[in-house]
Amino acid sequence: GSSKTLFNGIFATGGITLSQVSNMTGLEPYLIQNWVKRKFVSSPVKKLYSKEQFARIIIINMLRESLQIESICNLIKVIGGDVDDDSDDLIKDDELYHRYFDMICDKDVDGSNKVNVLKLAENAAEGFEQNIPGTKEKLVRILQIMLYAHVAAELKDSAREMLLTLQ
Repeated sequence: GSSKTLFNGIFATGGITLSQVSNMTGLEPYLIQNWVKRKFVSSPVKKLYSKEQFARIIIINMLRESLQIESICNLIKVIGGDVDDDSDDLIKDDELYHRYFDMICDKDVDGSNKVNVLKLAENAAEGFEQNIPGTKEKLVRILQIMLYAHVAAELKDSAREMLLTLQ
């Protein structure tokens, strides 16, 4: 979809710098460097971040609004195994991001409906080539968790906005 086109445009020349990552995500450079130090994200090569690293940073940032950083790390370990080894990845971070992004942009998103969340996650996992049996089911569960986290963050924002109008 459109998120893939944008990504391919951004990474046409290879990697992006820390300041570019910071500008595009709104995250402070020290926070991104902290995530690298804590092995949530692999180290940039020649100070450049790859498509996968950028996608992982966005995923962590999106989830941290409603999940504790330890929970996000556990989720990422299930998805990516060893941060410095791509061969044990369940799915590439950028592919996960695009599937997640398409899912939350679906016009039928209803996070309060478990059947709907499962259906959206299954749709988002469609066409996934699993190299190990059971991987696709795991991906569906991961996408469900990510969608619930997204909805939780939206609900939290709504509560904050309503609280402001009370004063």
